[in-house]
Amino acid sequence: MDILQHLDRLKAQLDTLRPIDPDLLKNLQELYTVRLTYNSTAIEGNTLTETETQIVLEKGITIGGKSLQDHLEVINHAEALDFVRNLARDNTPITEWEIRQIHSLVCKGDSHAGAYRTVNVIAAGTNYRYPDAIKVPDLMTDFGNWLAQYHPLHPVETATEIHARLVTIHPFTDGNGRVARLLMNLHLLRTGYPIAVVQAADRAAYIDAVVAWQAGNPEPLMLMVANCVKAAAIEILSLADN
Repeated sequence: MDILQHLDRLKAQLDTLRPIDPDLLKNLQELYTVRLTYNSTAIEGNTLTETETQIVLEKGITIGGKSLQDHLEVINHAEALDFVRNLARDNTPITEWEIRQIHSLVCKGDSHAGAYRTVNVIAAGTNYRYPDAIKVPDLMTDFGNWLAQYHPLHPVETATEIHARLVTIHPFTDGNGRVARLLMNLHLLRTGYPIAVVQAADRAAYIDAVVAWQAGNPEPLMLMVANCVKAAAIEILSLADN
C-alpha cells in the first residue's frame, strides 16, 4: 500500500534525528500527552476541551463546571501513557499482566479496574455482540500468545490489528477503547513510529472503521491509523527543522 511506503520514508527521516534533542523530546512528550489524552477520552464522552486537559495535566488546576470524573479520566490516562512509554523502552513481550496494568491505570478508582468483565455486552449503536464474558479469560490468553509472536506485517498494520483485536474481545467493563489505543501506540513506539492520535472529531468514522474491521474489512481502520501516524511524523520533522 502506497501510504505504508510513504510512512517508511518518513520513518527513515525520523531515524536521522535520533537521538532526538532532549528539549525537543520533552516538548513532543508534553504535546502528545495532552493531545492523545484529550482525544482518547473525548471519544469516550469526556467533556474537557484540549486546552482544559492541558491545564489539568500541566497546572493541576480543576476546571469549574466540569465533573470530578472528567478530571480523573484525563489524569489517569496520562499516567497510563507514562507507563506505556516505559514499556516501550524495553523489548520484553507484552502479556495479559501489562494489559491489565494499563487498564488499572486508565480506570483507577473504579471497582472494575484491572478486572475482566463478568457480564455480556452488545456494542452501542450496532447489533454486534461481543464474546460471552465466560470466554474472555481464554480469549485474552490467546491474545497474549498472539502478541508474543513475530508479526511479518508492516508495524502500522500490526498496531492496527492489536487495537482491533482488543476492542473486539472487549475484555473490560469500561475503558476498552482507551486501552486499545494505548496498546496500539505501544507497538508503534517500540517499532520507531510516532504516536497515532485518533481525533475525537473523527469519532463517527473511527467507529465505522472498527465495525468494518469486525465485519472482515480491515482497510478503513488501517488507513485511519496510518494517516494519524503520517500526520505525527510530518509534524515532528517540521518541529525538528525549526
